[in-house]
Amino acid sequence: MTNTQMANAYKNQQVMTASPEQLTLLLYNGALRFLAESISAMEQGDLQKSHNANLRVQDIVREFISTLDMSYELSKNWAQLYEYTEYCLIQGNIKKDIEQLQNAKSILQEMREAWTEAMKQTHVARAVGK
Repeated sequence: MTNTQMANAYKNQQVMTASPEQLTLLLYNGALRFLAESISAMEQGDLQKSHNANLRVQDIVREFISTLDMSYELSKNWAQLYEYTEYCLIQGNIKKDIEQLQNAKSILQEMREAWTEAMKQTHVARAVGK
């Protein structure tokens, strides 16, 4: 088995055994990785690679939007942030504007940090409740 095959097998196992909270974190990590790839490719003039990576981030952001439970006020706020992030991604892609992509990256990083903190607090609350 090659290193690439081993890495892919590990990633598959990680996804298959992850909790919904961990899957969300994996999606944030993926979105940020693809966004970094998009920005880097744009800086290097590889517009097709940048475009392809940008589309992957847009797919993840749309997935986040579609899975929000809109019965919570917080979800409505997060939906607005996701929609603005998607807007920045689209504008950055169309106009080849790295600043728009950086805006999207900042928002996703902050949301990932908030998600990570919520996971920690939930984990502590569960541990205390036992």
